[in-house]
Amino acid sequence: MAERDRPSLDVLARAALDEARGDEAVEAYAEEGRRTEVSALRGEVEGITVAESRGVGVRVIRDARLGYAWVADPSLEEVRAAVRRARENAELAEPDPANGLPEPEPAEPLPQLHRPASARAGTDETVARALDLEAYATSRDPRVTRVDLVQVGDAVSAMHVASTSGVDVGYERTDAWCVVVALASDGEETQTGFSFAIGRGWDEVDPHPVADEAVERGVRVLGATKPATARVPVVLDRYAATAFLGVLASVLSAEEVLKGRSPFAGRLGDRLGSELVTIVDDGRILAGPGACPVDDEGVPTARTELVAAGVLAGFLHDTYTARRTGGDQRSTGNARRGFRSPPSVGATNLYLDAGPLSLDELLARAEGGVLIQEVSGVHSGVNPVSGEFSVGATGLRITGGALGEPLREMTIASTIPEMLLGVTGVGSDLRFLSNVGTPSVLIGEMTLAGR
Repeated sequence: MAERDRPSLDVLARAALDEARGDEAVEAYAEEGRRTEVSALRGEVEGITVAESRGVGVRVIRDARLGYAWVADPSLEEVRAAVRRARENAELAEPDPANGLPEPEPAEPLPQLHRPASARAGTDETVARALDLEAYATSRDPRVTRVDLVQVGDAVSAMHVASTSGVDVGYERTDAWCVVVALASDGEETQTGFSFAIGRGWDEVDPHPVADEAVERGVRVLGATKPATARVPVVLDRYAATAFLGVLASVLSAEEVLKGRSPFAGRLGDRLGSELVTIVDDGRILAGPGACPVDDEGVPTARTELVAAGVLAGFLHDTYTARRTGGDQRSTGNARRGFRSPPSVGATNLYLDAGPLSLDELLARAEGGVLIQEVSGVHSGVNPVSGEFSVGATGLRITGGALGEPLREMTIASTIPEMLLGVTGVGSDLRFLSNVGTPSVLIGEMTLAGR
């Protein structure tokens, strides 16, 4: 279908409602996006990815039975046909009283999500940024003459959802990001340093500081040795802390609770961490990449405290899990989806709330301990049900309140609840490295297994 003949997303979504019958609920979710990603290596373009997608997903609920169908790059008639297919699929489904669509609610728009200049950016500009970033990264330190990865990307996207319950809302967004993995070498030894930045547009993302950080993180662990096993204070920097918080994103989902896959089921009101631990999901924080005025069912996003001063305060919900849970539980605005699948629960911007301490203050409180700057094997090394974990780590000794001897080949073994209870300091340097963000965190004592 020619670009000029394509119906807009709102028109496509509303077309589905034309096919609705009086005894059924119908919802259409329409989305489109264009994503450009360029990687550079040795002064040349290593790869270019330009991907576009457009489609509509349709839910039909009839007699508590749900049917789903989707169509890519559709015409209006193809959307209506998708409704008919979804209706047929619903006839084959088991009834579930929790199936239902949300009622419309007013939502404050977030116009800052869309940067027109970024939406107009062409592939040539992205290529130029990638080549410049690779050249800059390999010029900062004589020990870093090559990179493992330099990647620059941007995207423009939009969604619209409409339903027979009265929901009729959408928004546009732009995104930009860059990542650098620098290779620091000294003789036969090579260490990697990673850094990443994300924003709404290139007015928010400055690639050069990303390269500077990646180079510094690689160079400072050259000459690392395996430490003796000891129980010491541990500072998790933002990268390491984010890896652990990412595990919590799933087990704080009501969907995982209902499936019996969360260790926090039935524990609302219980203490999970120290009083310094407050974990929040907030789709309205513009610094986070998951910012959006509404979720993918059209429910307004909001600040949801999941752990408040160490106490389990709630879970993330979409409309289905809220109805399944019962009582006065409502969706928290955490329905996530693509047009090819029905919605499920997902985080928007999940983060550990920042504290008052600078990184220097955290280091001063961790004398004789270790700063962990990288952990490996978190997703495979953490049991999401029990919270037990055993992961590899790289970092630096803390001496005199400053970073000293580099360390590697350490293993941290504990449980997520023990780690949360052991938090004795939270930094002020909150940063989102994905839709999960944390500041630096001080844990009073942990066992680091080495030699």
